[in-house]
Amino acid sequence: MKPQQNTLHDCVRASLEAFFRDLDGTDPANLHDMLVKAVEKPLLEVVMEQAQHNQSRAAQWLGLNRNTLRKKLVEHQLL
Repeated sequence: MKPQQNTLHDCVRASLEAFFRDLDGTDPANLHDMLVKAVEKPLLEVVMEQAQHNQSRAAQWLGLNRNTLRKKLVEHQLL
């Protein structure tokens, strides 16, 4: 029998719950921006690898304009 694998949703939820526990009652700041930055870089890294660094293909998979993808790659120092 295959071990149960957590979905991406489950992993993100568990990480966020742990984050709030670690805050111990302190109010978070810029949570949305922090989460987007934390997820976006590994997303770009994996997609670029899977697309064999073909930016047009990666942009299509991500549903982004190629120029937007390029801007994000530069932003995350992936170029």
